[in-house]
Amino acid sequence: DVQLVESGGRSVQAGESLRLSCATSGYTCIGWLRQALGKRRELIATVDTTGSKAYTDVVKGRFTISQDSAKNTVDLQMDSLKPEDTGMYYCAARWGKCNGLETLFGYFGQGTQVTVS
Repeated sequence: DVQLVESGGRSVQAGESLRLSCATSGYTCIGWLRQALGKRRELIATVDTTGSKAYTDVVKGRFTISQDSAKNTVDLQMDSLKPEDTGMYYCAARWGKCNGLETLFGYFGQGTQVTVS
């Protein structure tokens, strides 16, 4: 069974960095999604056990997804944060390889709030 627990969300100033972490109990494909108030949830980054990564254009070059197999965590390093990055950030998982930003996930964490002002 897959368990996902996000951590690291908090309030920061524009331009600062933040690192989110997702503790997993097992996976082959992990994604980070975010949902701003009043907007639909969007997939922003994925990584799978082949090492393949994908990013949506709005975060490419600022966010980095990484995995630590020994710790069973998948982190999202977020640099040069902007107010429009504000939202609830969710970790998601599926078995099998990721399909980039077309990946459909079956498991989701509870989310961690990021606020950029």
